[in-house]
Amino acid sequence: MAKIVIPAVLRTIVGKQVGVIRREGKLPGVMYGHHFNTIPITMDLRDATRLLAGASSSSLVYVSVEGSEHAALVREKQRDVIRGTLKHVDFQVVSLTEKIRAKVSLDLIGFSPAVKDLNGVVVTGSNSLEIECLPQYLPERMVIDISKLVKIGDGIYIRDLPVSEHIQILDSPDEMLVIVTAGTIEEVEVAEVATGVEEPEIIEKGKKEEEEAEEAAKK
Repeated sequence: MAKIVIPAVLRTIVGKQVGVIRREGKLPGVMYGHHFNTIPITMDLRDATRLLAGASSSSLVYVSVEGSEHAALVREKQRDVIRGTLKHVDFQVVSLTEKIRAKVSLDLIGFSPAVKDLNGVVVTGSNSLEIECLPQYLPERMVIDISKLVKIGDGIYIRDLPVSEHIQILDSPDEMLVIVTAGTIEEVEVAEVATGVEEPEIIEKGKKEEEEAEEAAKK
């Protein structure tokens, strides 16, 4: 994946006055993190929207401020409920030499022969995993291929997942992720559409809200 660099400048406008910079086509944001002083920033709305289009909360990007690039995770993207445009972005600054813990979503791919041939139903357990790794190795999601489930009772457990040597899964290796059970045709149809996953959630300590950034900026 290509390196994503987002240009930004320090923001002095805070509070209710932030609406002014939004009307000027600017996007407010905040940067925070462990051993990093929280700072409010401003980005170009059009450029930031394009650069962050496919970014999730486990996507590593670089925010360029005052001539320095900071590795960061896109912690939260707030949108206008009517227009759908970005209103605010939280960046969690991370160290590339310091491991972090994160919840990463699981994505089911393929089609189980047990569903087609034996009227089986694919039942999922957990839809995310807690992992630990350096930020540059943090996956956006982990994939589970259910085409290997050929008989009723076949399952996939955490221990069955192919995992990079750079990633440590913190959940029990005996935890069941997917299993095929016997079911009716109606249940199979429901199971086939219920394969969505949630956006991964970073669980790093030290989260500071925009209000704290604004208070810090006033001092």
